[in-house]
Amino acid sequence: MPYYAIDGIRPVIHPTSFIHPTATIIGDVIVAAGCYVGPGAVLRGDFGRLILEEGANLQDTCVMHGFPNTDTVVERNGHIGHGAVLHGCRIKENALIGMNSVIMDGAEVGHSSIVAAMSFVKANMIIPEKQLVAGTPARIIRTLSEQEIAWKEAGTSTYQQLTLRCHQSLVETTPLSEIEPNRTRLSLENLVPLYQLKNTDAKLT
Repeated sequence: MPYYAIDGIRPVIHPTSFIHPTATIIGDVIVAAGCYVGPGAVLRGDFGRLILEEGANLQDTCVMHGFPNTDTVVERNGHIGHGAVLHGCRIKENALIGMNSVIMDGAEVGHSSIVAAMSFVKANMIIPEKQLVAGTPARIIRTLSEQEIAWKEAGTSTYQQLTLRCHQSLVETTPLSEIEPNRTRLSLENLVPLYQLKNTDAKLT
């Protein structure tokens, strides 16, 4: 597991969190209970402090970094999609950052807000709570519905369950050479993409 100290400062990782073995954790990084950090994620606490609060997830190939004397924070139940970059910003409780988005220094994403995939949130932008934000540069589109917020919460819960599943069953292995008969599928809750939820009668679980 690639954990690194720098200038005598070591990462702090709560034992109930799961850090994938291919993630890289450097220096002044604090990960609270029940967090998930995915494959290839980089938390580079060699300038500023990086904090994941309880139940947050930081998915595959995400990057967290910040300037000296700053904190980059994902608050409780924050949800950071694949490939996102967080630099010197604060993601408030229950907010979601979409895949491949960039959140710049001094920006704040409000409680239960959603930043759409591929968005660029400029430095010092303050996003109020429960807003949908999208674009390059990002702008506030509208207030989120309760259904959309519930969808986000269900997705974060799925990642919190993934943390437990990884502790219980994720092991390095060798691949099979052929598909076995009656190959088992993963059995998970019925969580669907947001666009599908809005275009069908699918129900949140």
